[in-house]
Amino acid sequence: MSYDRSTVTDRLARIRPSRGTLLWGAILVNAELIALFAYLARPSVTPTAVRHYVYPFVWINVGLWALLRTDPPAASRRRRYAAGAFAVGYFAVLAYAGGLVGPGLGAMATGFRIAPLPPGIGPAPIYGGEAIRLVLFPYKIVGYLALAVLVYATALDVARSAIGGVLGLFSCVSCTWPVLASLVGGVAGGSSAVASAALSGSYGLSTVIFVVTVGLLYWRPFGGK
Repeated sequence: MSYDRSTVTDRLARIRPSRGTLLWGAILVNAELIALFAYLARPSVTPTAVRHYVYPFVWINVGLWALLRTDPPAASRRRRYAAGAFAVGYFAVLAYAGGLVGPGLGAMATGFRIAPLPPGIGPAPIYGGEAIRLVLFPYKIVGYLALAVLVYATALDVARSAIGGVLGLFSCVSCTWPVLASLVGGVAGGSSAVASAALSGSYGLSTVIFVVTVGLLYWRPFGGK
C-alpha cells in the first residue's frame, strides 16, 4: 500500500515525543531507578541479571506512553460498543494466557498476600482462592491494558489488517514459550541447548514482541489512512 508524503509525515509526527512527554518520562525513569535501588538495598535481596530488572520497566513505560498518546477516533455508539467488547475480550485472553488470572486452587486455597518482587514485577497482589487465582504483576497489567486500548482504537480507525492483533496475542509468549520448549525437549532431549535457550529467552522475546506490537497498533501503518 502506498502513502503520499503528507500521510507519512503525519504518522511520524504521532510518534515524535513532545517536550512535556520527555519531561514526564525523565521523572518516571528517575522514580523507577529510586525504587529499584531501594529494593536492591534490602539485605534479603540477592541481585540477579540486570535484564530482569529492566524488562518490566520497558513494559510499563511503553504501555503508559501508548495509553497517554492514544486518542480513539470518533465513531457511532454501535461501533464503540462492538470495539469495546472486542477489546475487553482481547484483554481477558491476554490476562489468562499471561497468567494474571487462572482457575482456583480448590481445597488448597492460600488466600491473599503481597509478593515483595522487584519493582515492576511487584509488589504483586496474589490471591489463591477456591474458584479463581490472581497473580497481578504490575508490568503485565499496564502492558495488556495498553494493548487492549490500542486494539480498541484500531478497530474504530477502520484498520484493514489484523496483523497487530495477531502479534498482540503473542505478547503472552512468556507463558506459552516454555510449553513449546518442553515439546522441543521431548524430541531433542530435556537437557538440549535448544530447550534451554527457549526457556531462558522467553522473557526478553515477549518484551520485544510487546514493544513491536504497541508500535504497530499505535502507528497503524497497515491502516487506510
